[in-house]
Amino acid sequence: MRTVFFGTPELATPSLAAIARGHEVTAVVCQPDKPQGRSSKPVPPPVKAWAQDRGIAVMQPTRLNDGAFEAWLREQQPDICAIAAYGRLLKQPILDVPPHGFINMHPSLLPRHRGPSPITSALLEGDAVTGVSIMRLTLEVDSGDLLLQEATPIGPEENNIELTERLSHMGGELLLRAMDIIAAGQAVYTSQDHSRATYTRRLEKTDGAIDWSLPASRVHNLVRAAVPWPVAYTSFHGEICRIHAARPVRYPAEGHAPGAIVAIEKDAIVTATGDGCLAIVTLQMPGKKATSVSDFLRGHKVLPGDRFESPLPI
Repeated sequence: MRTVFFGTPELATPSLAAIARGHEVTAVVCQPDKPQGRSSKPVPPPVKAWAQDRGIAVMQPTRLNDGAFEAWLREQQPDICAIAAYGRLLKQPILDVPPHGFINMHPSLLPRHRGPSPITSALLEGDAVTGVSIMRLTLEVDSGDLLLQEATPIGPEENNIELTERLSHMGGELLLRAMDIIAAGQAVYTSQDHSRATYTRRLEKTDGAIDWSLPASRVHNLVRAAVPWPVAYTSFHGEICRIHAARPVRYPAEGHAPGAIVAIEKDAIVTATGDGCLAIVTLQMPGKKATSVSDFLRGHKVLPGDRFESPLPI
């Protein structure tokens, strides 16, 4: 099928690559280049770089609903449009252009975790299982009828970077299956149970602040969810300390206030929480790179009874 693909970040690249294996991708639509780093030099989105390396035309509209983009899309004569993490809302005249409509790869088991941050939310909430949904795109966010779903367990130590990588490849393969089913005229769509819908939001920098009065499992989920941004953070010896990796541990914490260091092991700093203990294994101090606790302890004096404090917003 002639396909125009909509997507922007690295999460979307495996979906584009999978579709290109089995169908004709005539063009790719992604968000404009964004300035990055100290130089603020514009950097192309990963999907754009992938497409340009393979000679696929790229469109990066700043406006979607002034009629010009709709006219361009009609000129492409797509049979179908596929979308994965494009990051912008499309109105009905655009959705009506391809005869087979738009199908969307969403990295959650809809109707759970609709919205912009399903992977982060699954980790924050301690979900044991997540997955990928392929659905028909509609005006209401992530509410379209489902074509395919595939579930997968979330590893107890799996973080946002790792889970995103895994779901991106799962999603690409499932999206290609969906395209093949539609091309064969065998698509059967199922309505979502809207009464079970939950909604997500994007994290803000302040969401990374650790509240040590919470249970160890909740703090651990924040640490997993907040990489690579904003990274969970706390205050230690008056400085912001970012926690990149940790794990709940069974350790007696009676008599220790939340945030107090209970024990120091060669590769972990065991810290009390509101319920149980958390072993910090990778951290980062201001102006430094993230480092293992074993390396950190060689250059920093840390004693039982020292305390991580809930930080002020940064």
